[in-house]
Order: sequence, then C-alpha cells, then structure tokens
Amino acid sequence: MSETQETGADAAVGTAQETLSVVDNRTGKAYEVPITDGTVRAMDFRAMKVDEEDFGLMTYDPAFTNTAACRSAITYIDGDKGILEYRGYPIEQLAEQATFLEVAYLLIYGELPNTEQLKEWTHAITIHTFVHENVKSLVEGFRYDAHPMGMLLSSVGALSTFYPEAKNIHDEQTQYEQIVRLIAKVPTLAAFAYRHAKGMPYVYPDNDLNYAENFLGMLFKVAELKYEADPRIAKALDVLLILHADHEQNCSTSSVRAVGSSQVDPYSAVSAGIAALYGPLHGGANQSVLEMLARIESVDNVPGFIDRVKNGDEKLMGFGHRVYKNFDPRAKILKKAVEDVFEATGTENPLLEVAKELERIALEDDYFVKRKLYPNVDFYSGLIYEALGLPVEMFTVMFAIGRTPGWVAQWLEMVGDKEQKIARPRQIYTGDRTRDYVPIDQR
Repeated sequence: MSETQETGADAAVGTAQETLSVVDNRTGKAYEVPITDGTVRAMDFRAMKVDEEDFGLMTYDPAFTNTAACRSAITYIDGDKGILEYRGYPIEQLAEQATFLEVAYLLIYGELPNTEQLKEWTHAITIHTFVHENVKSLVEGFRYDAHPMGMLLSSVGALSTFYPEAKNIHDEQTQYEQIVRLIAKVPTLAAFAYRHAKGMPYVYPDNDLNYAENFLGMLFKVAELKYEADPRIAKALDVLLILHADHEQNCSTSSVRAVGSSQVDPYSAVSAGIAALYGPLHGGANQSVLEMLARIESVDNVPGFIDRVKNGDEKLMGFGHRVYKNFDPRAKILKKAVEDVFEATGTENPLLEVAKELERIALEDDYFVKRKLYPNVDFYSGLIYEALGLPVEMFTVMFAIGRTPGWVAQWLEMVGDKEQKIARPRQIYTGDRTRDYVPIDQR
C-alpha cells in the first residue's frame, strides 16, 4: 500500500472500529473507508480522484440491488431464513392475533396500541371513511372500462386538492390528519372504482362495521338494508391486508420516499406508490398466478406443466422471490386463509387443487428445491380474490389498500430523517459530446 493515506470521512476514521482499505491503482493512493452497520457510504468514494478536477469515484448500481438509501426501523426481512417482522413483531403473530388497524398503528407509531389508543385510532379512521362528493364526481367521470388501479391512482392524488393544508408536512397534527384520512379513504375510493366498472351505484361507508366488513359492504351490498359480512371472509381479508402492509424498500415504497423527499404532500407521495404498484412486475404478480393455474386447468396436467417449466417452455409464477431465498412466511399464513374463504363462499374451484398439487410437487422436486423456488404471497392471494368474486383488475387495488399504512409509515419516517435530502441519483453519461448544430438544409 502507498504511504499516502486519505479518506472521504476523516473524522469518522479515528473512531470507526471497522474500515475498508482501498488502493486506487490509478494513483497509488490508499484510503480507509469506515464501515457502519455493514455498509460504506457512497460519498466516501468521492474523495478518490485522479486529480483535483476529477469529479471523484461513483458507485454504479442499476435497480439499487445493493444500495441502502435510508435507515429504517419499520420492517425487518431476513430472506435467507424466511423472516418478516413489523417493528420487531413476527408476521405470524400479528396475522394470527392482531387486527389490520392495530398493525397500521404499530407500523406508523412503532408500538402496539393499548385499549384506549386503539379505540381512538379506530374511531378516527371510521369517521373519515367518507369522501367529498366532488371526489365521487371525479370517479364518475372515468370511462366505464377504466382500470380501477388508474382510477385509484388519480383519486388519491386528487385528495391533495381537497386538503391543501396537507402540504404542511412537518406539523404533527397535520401529519396525523392526513395519515388517518389516507387509511380511511383508500378503501372507499377502491370500492367506488369497483362499482363504477360494474355500473352499480356507489355504496357509502357504514360506520357500524369494522374496517374489513365495511370494505366488503361497499363492494358487494346490493339491496339489503344492512350488509352482514361472513366473519371468516372478513377475517381472511384482514389477514391479507396485514400481510401486505409493508415490505421494506420495494419499488412502490421507494417511490413514495423518492417523491416524498421533494417535501410534497403525502397524497401525492402515496399516489406515486400506487403508480409503481400498478406495474405487472410489482403488484400484478398474483394475476399471473391465476392465469398460470387456468392454463394448467386440472391436477392431472400438473406433472406435464412441471416438465415444461424444467425445459424452459413455461414459467412457474408465484414461486421464488427477489428477497426471500426461503419459504415466504406470508404464503404459509395465506394457505390457511384460502381454505377458510373457500369454505365460507362454498366455492368449488379446481384451481385450488391445482395450486396445492403444484406446491406439493415443487417443494419435493430437487430442481425447485436447489433453486429455492418456494411459494410466495402471490401464489395464494389471487385465489382469495377470485373466491370473493373480484375481477383480476381489482387484485392490485386490494394490494394497495393493505400497503397504504406501510407507505405512510415510511413517508413519516423519511420526513423526520435529518439525513434525507431530495432524491437525486447520479448517472453514467454514455452519449455524444460537444457536437456542433447543423442547419436543417445541411442534414
């Protein structure tokens, strides 16, 4: 190593117990870069220059697959061990024992609510489920065949115009009011989008029902004076929302943080998350699972389908995950929920048997085991939505309802993080340079 020692963070080197020694072979200079929490700061590499006019070294990480953009205390994932925790609580315990609104409170405020806190929290959300009549007019303006996800995206963004005070993002009371409104109103807007596509009159919220029951009522109420949801279906929906509530720095959550870093109101930031979730690589995966199961059609066709997957002629949808290299813990919980929903609806769906057989073979076959292709949350969620009678276009909307508390929790954490600035990734320029303009008659 060169005798010349430099660093991009001189003050930190003296106290850092762990450092990375780097030699820049272009100059022969050596650098000590602090390691904190298993990471190095990208800006520390900017000190590595060929000369004073050099911009400094950048890191290149397409899709941010190995870049930590924030510090967060909300969700912990260990993909190798199949662990998912919200604020330190295992997802298995929360799905079995908690309600969705309890989990929403936990994600946002860091602790489970006591009895009085939960009562106040539930009341606040319940009384804010109604939307302004002009929002209803906005939804009515969409074409009859408009995608409900596009309608949700637009209507959530439009809420910022109804609550202009939401731009005061550092005021705690204002933060609270917008968080409550988002969690309360997103299901109402989602239900309006569904009824619009059906050509059915919109159903207003019923404050006598709990969160899941109220949403089911807004979806499916027809002429009955009082909608009564099957408790098994309401519970399954509540569990499904819990499982979708947050999942660390995924595409949509990163979008909420990136857009929110401009200090825009939370409605606009959350609408950015909805837009990201709209994409088939993010929120639309469960639809692909259903399409796959429909192609297989029956249990007898599963072995042949497996062979085509191995030969590269088919893709096994709903298996494997970018983060989990083990069994997705959410899938285990949903498997039981699927059975409860099918029992409650009395639906005899051959796709469920196809799904079970596909799972059984894949978990025993060395081809899939070696590749760690275990079922993920999308494998079963689509079956639940279909059993409820929802069209595939609504699947991602359901995802968005569950994810809303996670988005607002991440937004709130980002707003209070003094290390955060407006998002501004760098680029590696690959285009032409210093070209002279050519008059149009000479081209």
